[in-house]
Amino acid sequence: MEAERTAEGSLLARAREGDVRAYEELVERHQAVAFRVAWLVTRSTPDAEEAAQDGFVKAYRNLGRFRQGAPFRPWLLAIVGNEARNRRVAAGRRERLALRAGEERSVAVAAAAEAEALAAGEREELLAAVARLPERDRLVIGARFFLELNEAETAAALGLRKGTVKSRLSRALERLRKEIEADG
Repeated sequence: MEAERTAEGSLLARAREGDVRAYEELVERHQAVAFRVAWLVTRSTPDAEEAAQDGFVKAYRNLGRFRQGAPFRPWLLAIVGNEARNRRVAAGRRERLALRAGEERSVAVAAAAEAEALAAGEREELLAAVARLPERDRLVIGARFFLELNEAETAAALGLRKGTVKSRLSRALERLRKEIEADG
């Protein structure tokens, strides 16, 4: 773990100095988790891909602001999460405009296609139950369990205190249990 952190610190230092290959390696290391964060917010594969990509670009442009010695992943995931929220808001605006223009979209069909692509059986049921939760519950559960961030990383990625993460997680898990029980 310490060796990995040291290697990442070296990559960050090189990337700050303009080494694009070093930043590419950082992107490769964090690409999957960045996509999952974006998907948890947008619940759209194309929007999540774009949000993750935009997040990496913004992070690269702001490497000078990154606090040396701090963990990179939570900082990056906070940027990706913000990009995803911006995309979700923009998508909502586009959808409302499309509805006004008479171009109704079948949200149920799109959601069913994405759910089918993700997985089958119990995983689908769990994801569906998580998707019905309020955003703040989805984000804290997603960060802790789907992304496997520890409490400190979750707090940093969501811009919360560790104690807030603990209490939100406890309440979110209780609501998730109720969702799953309601499904039978």
